[in-house]
Amino acid sequence: MTFFEDPVVFLSNLIQDLLVGLNLAPSVVTFFMTLLGVVIVASFGLIAVIFLIWLERKVAARFQDRIGPNRAGPYGLLQTFADIIKLITKEDITPDNADKVAFNIAPILSVVSVLLIWAVIPFASGWIGSDINVGVLYIGAVGSFGILSVLMAGWSSNNKYALLGAFRAVAQLISYEVPMLITLLIPVLLARTMGLMGIVEAQSTWFVVYAPLPALIFLISSIAEIGRTPFDLLEAESEIVAGFHTEYTGMKFGLFFAGEFLHAFTIGVLTAILFFGGWRGPGAETYPVLGVIYLMLKALGGYFIVMWVRTTLPRIRIDHMLNFNWKLLVPVTLALLMLIAVLDKAFAGTALYLPALIAANLVVFAGLMVALRQLAVRQRKERKRFKKRPVAKPA
Repeated sequence: MTFFEDPVVFLSNLIQDLLVGLNLAPSVVTFFMTLLGVVIVASFGLIAVIFLIWLERKVAARFQDRIGPNRAGPYGLLQTFADIIKLITKEDITPDNADKVAFNIAPILSVVSVLLIWAVIPFASGWIGSDINVGVLYIGAVGSFGILSVLMAGWSSNNKYALLGAFRAVAQLISYEVPMLITLLIPVLLARTMGLMGIVEAQSTWFVVYAPLPALIFLISSIAEIGRTPFDLLEAESEIVAGFHTEYTGMKFGLFFAGEFLHAFTIGVLTAILFFGGWRGPGAETYPVLGVIYLMLKALGGYFIVMWVRTTLPRIRIDHMLNFNWKLLVPVTLALLMLIAVLDKAFAGTALYLPALIAANLVVFAGLMVALRQLAVRQRKERKRFKKRPVAKPA
């Protein structure tokens, strides 16, 4: 194994041989290798946030006919570092009578909940932190830590506005977790495994071909899960005084936003892994570096869609948002899951497998359009029924 064929495995074997040469116990060598892997993966996620903030500012500026950051460093590349320095030097304030332990843990937990997801991300063939056989279940579990951090932040702040914002945010996050987790079951069903590496290896044909509607619903519910526009009631200043993090200052305030930006990119990574073949591509199995490039390009494509939605759509009301989830997304995802499960069992291994799954998506989509049309007609009739009559002018 040469460095150019697989640099990660080559360097890993080199470091492991070095530690063994120091006559360290096998358990100590295993501990150091595991610790090194954790540091590398976590550092990659935290460093990526710096680039993602700059990228989103530049992309949003182009959408909104602005220039974006262009003063601090070439092309404004150092603007994020200036913001980090500003946040670090700001005064750290903790409200009186606040629960200091929960108050200080909440912003850290919001970042850690995203970094834990990266532990099971397959970057390339053989490049994965921990290839557990319940990777999808693990993602759903650790992703819920973010909900806990929101509730802890609002409750521990000793501020009724922050607590109200946390309640509204948790209602949103828990609601949109339902369709997101249901759509996670569809790649598991198609791949016959819950391991992310197994799901990627099973995609000789991308799963988005078999299940385009679940892929779209997964992306929409994931955007709502991180509170991005148009689902940004978690931090809607016009609605709830900046939401659950009203009392946070300095770097604690910055950690919430670092977690949001990293989570937004993680959505692109998970979408690429679950529905777009992950690291698979020409030459990726021979040269794993190519697999990393393929995965990052696909993830950036998904992240671009998240940025596009954020800079285009307005914020919606919370009652509309919850109705959209419980009355539209949840029934549609349940119908898709049942249809795909039945068709997968009935047509597996036959030539009708792909046409049957595509037809199921089209049938559900057509039924959805008919239902929405009937709803729109009914709402228009109700508006006409309650339309105010003009007041008669006196003679």
